[in-house]
Amino acid sequence: QVQLEESGGGLVQAGGSLRLSCAVSGRTFSTYTMGWFRQAPGKEREFVATARSGGTTYYADSVKGRFTISRDNAKNTVYLQMNSLKPEDTAIYYCALDRGYSIIYYADGEYDYWGQGTQVTVSS
Repeated sequence: QVQLEESGGGLVQAGGSLRLSCAVSGRTFSTYTMGWFRQAPGKEREFVATARSGGTTYYADSVKGRFTISRDNAKNTVYLQMNSLKPEDTAIYYCALDRGYSIIYYADGEYDYWGQGTQVTVSS
């Protein structure tokens, strides 16, 4: 049974930073694509960032230059470093695992396993 567990969310002032972690158990994730998505109240879930097993990363335009995705394959953990946070970054953040190396890395339907989410709130 594959499990993903996010941590690191919280309340931060605008301009501040947070680092989210996602620990994966039940499967060695070194060969899989890992992604971060978020869902704000009243909005659809949206793509944030993806890290391929080989190191290639992709970002949504809204977070490019502020967020960094990284992975530690030895720890089965993926991270999302979030800097220069804005109130519009407020959302529940989810990590996800794609077994199939989809080229549509930004589509949440391409991911097979999901964490329960962690709340990030940015105050103005």
